[in-house]
Formats: sequence, C-alpha cells, structure tokens
Amino acid sequence: QVQLVESGGGLVQAGGSLRLSCAASGRTFSGYVMGWFRQAPGKEREFVAAIRWSGASTYYADFVKGRFTISRDNAKNTVYLQMNSLKPEDTAVYYCATRRVAIMQYDSWGQGTQVTVSS
Repeated sequence: QVQLVESGGGLVQAGGSLRLSCAASGRTFSGYVMGWFRQAPGKEREFVAAIRWSGASTYYADFVKGRFTISRDNAKNTVYLQMNSLKPEDTAVYYCATRRVAIMQYDSWGQGTQVTVSS
C-alpha cells in the first residue's frame, strides 16, 4: 500500500521560504510521477509542480515558475518542494500525490500540510 507523508508546512511571512517534503513508501516508484497540489479555502485543488521519479523532467504551474523548485532524493524516497518568495495567495493545504507516467490521473494522495503566508 502506497503511503505519502507530507511535512514542512507552517506559518511564514510574505517573501519568506519553506521546504515541503513528501516521504513515499509502499512501492517502487520508478515509472511514476510525483506531484504537488494545493487547495486554498473555498477553491478547487490545483496543480503546483511534478517530477518524474526517473530522469530529469519537471513540470510547474505558471504561477510558481521561478519561485518554487521540485526535486527528489531517490535514496530517501522523498520529494521536495522548495518555495521561495512566498505570497499570501500561496496559503493553502499542500498535498503530494503519485501516478504512473502513462496515466494522467493521480491515484495516491498524502494527507496534506498547511502553508500559511502572512502579509
């Protein structure tokens, strides 16, 4: 059974930084994509960034390009989201998720970690 556990959320002032971690277990993730999503109160969940578990391909939503960086540590089975220049509108619960490369739907999700950016 796949388990995804997020950590690293918290309260930060606008302009600050946070690094989220997603520890993955329960399968071999080669051939999978790891993604970060977020959901703000009253809004739909939205895609933030993704990375292939093998290779160097990364993908970002336009609103985080240049501010957020997704990376992974295969030895630790952990994916990171480095968030810089945070804005109040980045406030949300951040989730990590995984899917097969060939299938667009994410099939496993973590519980989420709260990120709050104060102005």
